[in-house]
Amino acid sequence: MTVNKLIASVILVLVMSVSVFAQTKPKAPVKKVVTKAAPVAAGMQNAINNGKVVYTQYCAVCHQADGLGVSGLNPPLSKTVYVLGDQTRLINIVLKGLSEGVEIDGETYANVMPAMAFLTDQQVADVLTYVRNSFQNKASAITAAQVKTVRAASKK
Repeated sequence: MTVNKLIASVILVLVMSVSVFAQTKPKAPVKKVVTKAAPVAAGMQNAINNGKVVYTQYCAVCHQADGLGVSGLNPPLSKTVYVLGDQTRLINIVLKGLSEGVEIDGETYANVMPAMAFLTDQQVADVLTYVRNSFQNKASAITAAQVKTVRAASKK
């Protein structure tokens, strides 16, 4: 086949393709549906993201990156009554620390947890919201207002 015949064949194929394409009906444009997350969900996600930073900096050393703690020393944070239960107690643990052993699921954890009262109300709320929604947990957010109330009550 000569170069001219090859070029002619390619042109013929292109013309036929364009012809077929021109005969097809164009599809209606697809409308994009934009949905906004509910403000609570967006706020909770921000708290979780910010709380992860606080957790990584102050908590992961003892409770581990996976939240499973260290046997006999630092309790796990996954599906425990301390994490999913009474929010005031949980806030107080962060603000005041723990100096006595705690029993969780039949195992005693005896390492002292230092008080983290130097954290802002927002940081405490964020880290606890992160913990309550990580490590197989699913629970409501804790707010800075709750932490502020608990902190004020503990000063009385």
